[in-house]
Amino acid sequence: MTRTPLRISFSGGGTDLPDFYRQEPGMVVSTAIDKYIYVTVKRLEPVYEESYRLNYSITEVANCIADIENGVARECLRLVPVEGPLYIGTFADLPASSGLGSSSSFAVGLLKALHLMRGERIANGQLAEEASQVEIEMLGRPIGKQDQYAAAYGGLNCMEFRSDDSVSIEPLPLSQDDISALFSHLRLFWTGITRDSGDVLGEQKRNTTARMDVLREMRDQAAELREMTKCGFSVDRLGEHLNANWQRKKSLASTISDQTIDTWYQAALDAGALGGKICGAGGGGFLMLLVPPERLQFVRQALSGLQEVTANYEPHGSLQILPHVA
Repeated sequence: MTRTPLRISFSGGGTDLPDFYRQEPGMVVSTAIDKYIYVTVKRLEPVYEESYRLNYSITEVANCIADIENGVARECLRLVPVEGPLYIGTFADLPASSGLGSSSSFAVGLLKALHLMRGERIANGQLAEEASQVEIEMLGRPIGKQDQYAAAYGGLNCMEFRSDDSVSIEPLPLSQDDISALFSHLRLFWTGITRDSGDVLGEQKRNTTARMDVLREMRDQAAELREMTKCGFSVDRLGEHLNANWQRKKSLASTISDQTIDTWYQAALDAGALGGKICGAGGGGFLMLLVPPERLQFVRQALSGLQEVTANYEPHGSLQILPHVA
């Protein structure tokens, strides 16, 4: 069994897509959080008639890899094959399609488990690249690489995406006091809206050329945030940063926000939130806000129709939490 964290990105989202970083460097600042995807891989006894049994939101059985309906599971098994009969099960702390990178966390967690079943240890960088290969190349999803790297490495990082498809990871040097201050202000509010991030990102991908200037500004904001963590960090400044980033992000595609989301966001600001954004590609999922503790009751009242979730810092990436039993 593996446990793989979800993530929240603060700045630079969109510049991790190949359409941008193959023209000029992209940059994203994100953090892993203590909400997880769990993946179990177990070899079944030969008496099972099917070769693969999968249990996620549904249960499916298949006799060959090509017949597996779950795209991530199918392509992970093609990339890192493990002979059946095999059981693969997954469950998560939070819903899918919520903007926290759950699909990539599933890919990372499953690949790690498959390598472990084969007796192989895998470095975080290779794990992230294999998950990117599964989602971007093998499945053809119009997504970037930030989620796979956040899931594999964990922690609070600045990621730089280069034209040769390489990625550099720089852990950001926030003190424990600053991390505690950040997460004491950070709140997630569930909008109840689930959406296919591919639909949002597909439009954003088509708009890349026309929005290069905005994406450059978002990339530069990520660089500014990186420097802020080295000197002069404050939650108030981060709130201003997030608000500016969100206003730019909304211009990348028409489906990133709508009147309902804008109303919720403005109500939170009016109640005392410092800034925030819709997590992930946009269009729904979680509304992430930075809220001073003394203003939290007012923000809760303003968003009384939304369910609140508290998230904390996760320093680790994907981990094996139950050993392979021969």
